[in-house]
Amino acid sequence: MLIQAINLTHSYDYTLFKNISFSLDSSETLAIVGVSGSGKSTLMHNLATFLKPQIGEVKLFGSSVYELSEKELNRLRRYKVGIVFQSHYLFKGLSANENIDISAILSKQIIDKNLLERLGISELMEQKVTHLSGGQQQRVSIARMLSKKPKIIFADEPTGNLDAKTASEVMDVLFEYVKKESAALILVTHDRVLADRCDIVYELKNQTLEKLV
Repeated sequence: MLIQAINLTHSYDYTLFKNISFSLDSSETLAIVGVSGSGKSTLMHNLATFLKPQIGEVKLFGSSVYELSEKELNRLRRYKVGIVFQSHYLFKGLSANENIDISAILSKQIIDKNLLERLGISELMEQKVTHLSGGQQQRVSIARMLSKKPKIIFADEPTGNLDAKTASEVMDVLFEYVKKESAALILVTHDRVLADRCDIVYELKNQTLEKLV
């Protein structure tokens, strides 16, 4: 089992969700849909090692994430976990190629030129990311994430800046990667059409996860 969420509960001024449990294995994809403010992004942060749930446990690769040392956690993020957030978090002073290259070097991987072609960014590599459109930056962010060959991908609205056709093509790349590398994908999206392409679909509603597919 690559991912296990066990009785997760998180609150701010009010309870976002409680007693959430599910698991995901290699080559599986899972989508979480729900209205804005339902807690989807908070749940994603719980799962992706960035926010400890107030109650419950997250296991990645069989290890309880929030019991790991900071060194072990950083190693997990560097080599095994890939994350795409709504904000791209690219290094603004660098080119697209330099942004992707940093990730590849840190994870001891080689940039896949075919991946750049598939994402439609091969001609943009020498441009500063500040000169790229929001959609182009999003695709560079996805290429940077995939270049380190993660075994678990967390994607929070990864196609939010893309038109429908490009969004579908980008998701094709992600789904193919999951199958080829026996990885796992958790997708947070408002787009039910994209969500329905996943093996499993949940809706975060009334503080809990309801399985739709």
